Amino acid sequence: MSEGLGSERLAPLRREHATLQQEMADPALHEDPARARRVGRRYAELDSIISVADQLASTEEDLAAARELGEGDADFAAEAEQLEAQLQSQRERLDELLAPRDPDDGRDVILEVKAGAGGEESALFAAELLRMYRGYAEARGWKVEMLSSAESELGGLRDATVAITSPSGTPAADGVWAHLKHEAGVHRVQRVPVTESAGRIHTSAVGVLVLPEADEADESEVLAEAMAAANLRIDVYRSSGPGGQSVNTTDSAVRVTHLPTGIVVSCQDEKSQLRNRDQALRILRTRLLDAHRQEQDQQASAARRLQVRTVDRSERIRTYNFPESRVADHRTGYKAGNLAQVLSGDLEDLIASSRDAERRARLAGEA
Repeated sequence: MSEGLGSERLAPLRREHATLQQEMADPALHEDPARARRVGRRYAELDSIISVADQLASTEEDLAAARELGEGDADFAAEAEQLEAQLQSQRERLDELLAPRDPDDGRDVILEVKAGAGGEESALFAAELLRMYRGYAEARGWKVEMLSSAESELGGLRDATVAITSPSGTPAADGVWAHLKHEAGVHRVQRVPVTESAGRIHTSAVGVLVLPEADEADESEVLAEAMAAANLRIDVYRSSGPGGQSVNTTDSAVRVTHLPTGIVVSCQDEKSQLRNRDQALRILRTRLLDAHRQEQDQQASAARRLQVRTVDRSERIRTYNFPESRVADHRTGYKAGNLAQVLSGDLEDLIASSRDAERRARLAGEA
């Protein structure tokens, strides 16, 4: 990105940043929580851009001074080299922040893991994948909240749904959706299952679904009619499976059916019927928002081609090969021999390969 282009793009962003700063200081803004959230999210995004731009400008000034003094002083010459590396890093960061991006990047997500082909072995790997995402999220300072789950006989997961949220004020470029949206798809594992007595390598599959979570603004603008009471049937029943003393003794489990679409969400993890109901409605809102977005995408094919997230969710995206301790991403071509670290939550390089691919696609779309 040239300096001229940077200044040209930054000027209107600085003006918008100043306007939002004044707006956030107005107590009336917080009387509308949905609007306050939208304004806060955009302010955090712009604040990050302005901060990096100011740091870059300061580094350029320091570098110019160090180069001038470095002509006769080895210490200043060495400092100039360090500042050049710092300047390059800041330019790359600013390029990333200014690049065209998915408008949902700053959103939190609802992530679902579901065992597929492979029976019990698939369920065991589903549990490992969920631990992997939990480790990655916690390393980034995100909160992971279990919304629903169903265990298998050997302690695996037939399916599980979690909410992953970032702290308030997180810039869009560092948002949960920005990092996890490309995890949606089929994850394949190759290894010797614990249930295999002959030591043969089996291939199993686990499905991962990642959705940007609906918020208050969506409910008021997009989902108000869809979530009307007349469109919902809410049933309560007794929990089943592993749990505590309340399992099979109280009608705490909740099943919500969205009558117009037939979408069904069930939650039974909590002992409180009210809590299970709230969790189910939270998942339903997010699924309805995703359906709405998909419909919009289908009506805008040009925009759809720029969005990696619209790839068919049944696509096989990654293979985890235990005998070779190797992980391979089939979309970006990324391969690494650090399977143990990946499963412990070290996903930075894998996710960076997908984010870079999306960024290149968006820049090509703008050209």
